[in-house]
This record gives sequence, C-alpha cells and structure tokens, in this order.
Amino acid sequence: MNRILVALACTVFSITVSAEFENFITVDGARLKDGDADFRFIAFNVPTLNYVEDEMAFGQTNPYGLPTEFELRDLYQTVVDMGGQAVRAYTIPVRNRNFPPEAITYVEAPGEFNEEAFRAMDMALALAQEYGVRVIVPLVNNWQWMGGRPEYAAFRGKQKDDFWTDRQLIEDFKKTIEFVLNRTNTITGVKYRDDKTILAWETGNELQNPPEWALEIGEYIKSIDSKHLLIDGAQAVHDDGSIKRYALDSPHFDVINMHHYETSGTEMVQKLSQAVELSGRKKPVLMGEFGFVSTSGFEEVLDYVISEPAIPGALVWSLRRHHENGGWYHHSEPIGYGLYRAYHWPGFDDGEKYDERNVLKLIREKAFEIQGKTPPPITPPRPPEIIPFESAPVFSWRGSTGASGYNVERSESETGPWIKVAWDIDDIGTPGFPLFSDTSAQVGKAYFYRVIARNRGGESAPSGPFGPVEVQYLTRVDNARNVGVLQDSKGITVHTGEHRSYKEAFSRLHGDAGAELVYSAPGKLLEMRVYAYEKPAGEGSRPGSVNLSFADSRDALAWQQRSAEVERYPSNEENYDYLVPVFYRIKPGDGARYLRAGFTGTSEIVRVELDYRP
Repeated sequence: MNRILVALACTVFSITVSAEFENFITVDGARLKDGDADFRFIAFNVPTLNYVEDEMAFGQTNPYGLPTEFELRDLYQTVVDMGGQAVRAYTIPVRNRNFPPEAITYVEAPGEFNEEAFRAMDMALALAQEYGVRVIVPLVNNWQWMGGRPEYAAFRGKQKDDFWTDRQLIEDFKKTIEFVLNRTNTITGVKYRDDKTILAWETGNELQNPPEWALEIGEYIKSIDSKHLLIDGAQAVHDDGSIKRYALDSPHFDVINMHHYETSGTEMVQKLSQAVELSGRKKPVLMGEFGFVSTSGFEEVLDYVISEPAIPGALVWSLRRHHENGGWYHHSEPIGYGLYRAYHWPGFDDGEKYDERNVLKLIREKAFEIQGKTPPPITPPRPPEIIPFESAPVFSWRGSTGASGYNVERSESETGPWIKVAWDIDDIGTPGFPLFSDTSAQVGKAYFYRVIARNRGGESAPSGPFGPVEVQYLTRVDNARNVGVLQDSKGITVHTGEHRSYKEAFSRLHGDAGAELVYSAPGKLLEMRVYAYEKPAGEGSRPGSVNLSFADSRDALAWQQRSAEVERYPSNEENYDYLVPVFYRIKPGDGARYLRAGFTGTSEIVRVELDYRP
C-alpha cells in the first residue's frame, strides 16, 4: 500500500480554479491535435516547474525546495508573453543520498510520497490551467539530478542498472506511477489522469532503458490512463540519434522524443530530419530538448521545425523565473561548454556572451509564427512589489515579468513628490543579496520608496510605497563586477565562469596568498561584511582556517589588525562542486575610514558591504 507523508504545515494557495481546457491533446498520424486544430508550439523546458534545485542564497546550505505561487505565476506569464503553449517539467524528484537531510522531495522511499511536495505539483498544474499552458510530465530521471533511477536502486541497496530488470525496482516505480496518475489535485479536484492540462506523460528523462522495460512501463501507464498521450523517454542524446523502433511500433507510445545538443544548428537539423524520415511520419517527432547553439543556429533549427508538420513542437533548454525574495533563480548548464546559463526573459547583460536578448526575441517570434500568428506588441510590465526592510535603505523587490530594468524613487511623504534615485537598474545580480542600496539618502531622515518596472513596451505603475524608513546609516556595496569600488588593491583579478561553484555569482574578486584589497567610506565606518568562497577545510587549507585577515586605518598609512567574526556554510549537497561560503564580519576601530583585507590563501569575494555614517 502507498503511504503518504503529510507535512505538519501545508501551504494554503490563493488560486481560483478557472475553466479547464476543452480537449485532451490527441494524435492524428504525425500531428498533434487540439480538437480539430493542429497543436504546435515552441517554448521551454522548465526544470524547476515543480521543484527547486537552485536556492543559492549565500548562507543557504540546502539548495532544494518548492516553488511559490508568485514564482509560478511569473513563470507562466513569461511563457504566455513569449507565445508558448506548452512546457516540459523535469521528472518526479526522488530522495537522493547526496541531498542534505533536510531537503524536501516527492518520493521519499518506495511507496512513500511527500504530501507537501505534491501540493506544489497541484499548484503548478492548477496555474498552468489558469494561464492556458499545457505541461509534459516525465516520470523518472535517468540521472541523479533531483533523484531518479539511481535512487530507486539505492533504496534497495542495488545498482542503478538493476532498475531496468529487477522486479522489485520495477514494482517500486510502478507504485509511483500509480500514485501520480491517480492523484486528485487538491486545488482543482481533478485527478491527474483526467486533467487536460497535462499534454502528455513521458516515461522518463533521457532514459537508457532496454525495449522490454519501456514496453512494460508503457502498457502499465496506458492501463491506468488511456486519455493522455505517452512519450517514450528513451532518446538520442547518448547515442547515434536513431529512433527506437519499439517506440515507433508500440501502440502504447504516441510521440517520439528527441534531444539535440549538437554544436551547430545545421547538424541539429540534419539529425532531426533524419529522425523524421526514419519515423516514416507514422508518429509525431517531438524536439523535447535542444540548445547551446548560436542565435543563427537557433533560427535555422526553428525554421526547420516550423516547416516540418511531423514535428509538433520544440522545447528550448531551459528557462528560469523570478525568485519570491527578489532577483532570479540561476543555473549554469553542466554541458553548456562553460558558457551557457539558463535563460531569463527578456535577457540581460549577464547573458551577452550567448546573445541572450536576441535569442529570446527570436524564440518569441518563432513561437507565434508556428501558430500562424503575428507577435503582439510588448506591453508594459506589471508593478513590482518592494520586500519590507528597515534601518538602512538596502532592499529588494519581487520582479515584474518581462521587465528589463527598474527605476527607484524616494520621497519624504507617502504621497510625494518623488525623486528618482536610480534609473533602469536590473535585478539579475548575485542570488540572495539585496538589489539596491541608496547611498544618496540622508541619515536621520525618514523616507518612502517605490519601484517602477520598465521594458520596451513602457513603464509599469509604481509599486505601492514602502515606508517610512528612518535612515540610521548608509551602505556602500561592492558587487565584485569590477575594481571600481576598491580604494586600492594588489594582486586582485576579476574572475567569471564556473558560476555553479560560487552559487551562481556572475563574477568574483579573486586573490591568492599575498593579495590585498582596500576599501574606504565617506564617513565613519561602522561595519564591514565580506562574502567569500573558499575550498572546504582540508583541501589546501588547515581545518577551520580562513583565508582573509583584516586591518583598519584612519589615514591608509598606519594599520591596526582587527579580528573578524567568521561563519562557514558548507553543504551536504554532493551533486555539484560547491566551494564553501565564508562570511566575515569586521567591526573597525573608532575613527577608522579604511579597511584592508589581506589574503593568506586563495579566496574569491562575491560581495562586500560597508556600513557608514557620513
């Protein structure tokens, strides 16, 4: 019997159930149909649709969690604004032995399911229905990311390849299939197997299964749910690109699935057209994943997809959304050549190396074109929402879908007059840190703040004013984008790349032993906070040692050593190569105006904050 693990406090969602889709998506030869109309789409894979693997706040030791209603609304509004009609999730997560113990997941053990997690899935499907977006749901991962077949095997002390043949493991997976398909959505009241929002089930993600396993699982899924399409999860990312003959011949599989990560659009089109020919156009050939090519490569691929009726859709890898606490979720792609990261609409300077703005503009155009539509004009974004703060004007806001930048305004009265204190700043910065610091405020005064989002379509209405906030001190921030905030330095270089190891920080101030950096503030220094990444204890450092020392000075000539409060935030997560976040807090001596950090070993600083009073 399946057991459901119920969280002590389940989230209450404020979602109004809207009218459901009129039809299930069906197949007619090599075409997908929505009633009598062809159903074709260009959109995105959303790996974090029902699960979060990118909680990257500096002191956060557990990167896993569940999406919020705000985050999913931001996601679906993005998809709709970009012309998307469907998205693909990234499997049903399974308890992973490399997860931190406190990490929530969906499948906790064979036949044990976490109710809080599945309520997040309920919300994801309910909101997809509200926004008119269909969802493809793979049921298991071939890989360890978010947990998959290696974890089903580990539950029973077996090897990952046993998943395909061991009867116990097959029955364990069938328990998950039975639970998921028969689940009743706690928001809509509709069983998943009856939910037209689901475009298709997929046996899994990038599976390396033998035909016998797929045929048994396919038949089992269809025995529970004959209404939804079924996609074969075995595809070509690990082999020569040939179609699986069993999937083409079996009556249980409705769609052939292909993933393409060739290095050029031309090669992708060659492989994709080969798959279409091999299919004999007996079944639709879905481009379930593709990416990591140039803008011209994207255009070549999408033009071919639009021209080939046997390809119902193409899903780009991958899209990330705004974060509930301000800024964005980020994700570096392990197979992205050290260059590509997840896309953020409408594109930002951080994605300039892979032409993010133009790629997303192109995808939007093609998403409407495949539907036979002209892209509508970009509309102004909705108002952002300031996240409450106090004491110093250092704060964030919940971002607006489609906003390319924000203006920040300040007033001594809730009703104005308002003055602009920042123009067209973005919210794409290092995850988990405040987005803005107002250093033009006057200490001792009380202010209200509001934020206005902007894009090519115009400006939003202002956020609701927040305040009054009595300014007790100001904060100078160094986001480690360049050396512009430094007063002086020795041996410091700005490093980018390898973002994942640094919790997706775009850039760092790198120093080895002997390097130095110096900061000053236009007033009395109150405190300095340094956020750095260092190797785990024992890897090139003494256990418990730190790689920065500090001194302060009144005149930058005579220096006094200062001790620092130090906190480390090592994570038990072992799927990614994280360095250890190390936080330093330094209280300077009275009258000090300069603070120096000396490197006693290698350290990479992603942010420095200096509180001061003019």
